[in-house]
Amino acid sequence: MAKQTSTLPQYQYKRKHGFFYNLKKYRVLTLMCVPAIIFFFAFNYMPLPGIYVAFVKYNYRDGIFGSKFVGLKNFEFLMQSGKLLDLTKNTILYNLAFIFLGNIIAMLMAVLLNEIHNKYFKKVSQTLMFLPYFISQVLVGFLVFNLLNYDTGFINGILVKLGMEKWQPYSDKSVWPPILIVVYLWQVTGYNSVVYFASICGIDTSIIEAARVDGANCFQKIRYIVLPSLRSTIVILLLFALGGIVKGNFGLFYNIVGTNPMLYETTDIIETYVYRSTITDFNFSTASAVGLYQSIIGFCIVMASNFAVKKIDPEYALF
Repeated sequence: MAKQTSTLPQYQYKRKHGFFYNLKKYRVLTLMCVPAIIFFFAFNYMPLPGIYVAFVKYNYRDGIFGSKFVGLKNFEFLMQSGKLLDLTKNTILYNLAFIFLGNIIAMLMAVLLNEIHNKYFKKVSQTLMFLPYFISQVLVGFLVFNLLNYDTGFINGILVKLGMEKWQPYSDKSVWPPILIVVYLWQVTGYNSVVYFASICGIDTSIIEAARVDGANCFQKIRYIVLPSLRSTIVILLLFALGGIVKGNFGLFYNIVGTNPMLYETTDIIETYVYRSTITDFNFSTASAVGLYQSIIGFCIVMASNFAVKKIDPEYALF
């Protein structure tokens, strides 16, 4: 009898703090997450059966599951082309530059914005930084073309007025990696800085005030308080970004570089190559195979990165 009464409170405690209890207790937060849950379920989980397209010779009449199963033959498309290594290298190197330079500059801009005390100037600065993110990449490509065009470009117009020779960027493959990186950073830095700025705003003000009382200047405050507080945010954003390191920014590359074969050596990524190769025959099986290849590599990179972070400091690991 004593044994039954001793286990009853423990049973009630577990039941009280179970899943449905927490769901009811945090129902407002749960409702706020519903749109995100629906989004990820609709666009990330429901399309998962479509992976099967990568292993069949797809045709419209038979559909996905009625098409002929061909195994790994669709993956031979990139293997036999001889460009898989170069395409993967270009895609990863560009994304590494985007990730690390983008996060460093975004963090720097967030720190600088935090040091601005004039609230009107701060709001105007944030608005101007945000604007490029909402510009269509088609329009961005148009702006870049009007800047760099050999005959009527803005830059060549200035060079001619200065008595200098015209610049021919569309025939020089070496100049495009920095151009693409600069354009990307110009477009996304304002948006990426919001996360860091929000993290900075969440720092306990009493710590900053105590540092000021102790005589810490602006640079010491940033070095010893602000930057260490951003460590967890930096690690989480890097881990998420590494998951898509093999997925290139198709809109950026296609709209700026276009189909200029003279620039493919330094600007061709997996997405642009697959698009050019499949646009004529609408080979969805090959495109699905490439997408699966990118997802598997991205998954492996995320797992390896998370494992390394967990070994160094488990507190900052995703899981």
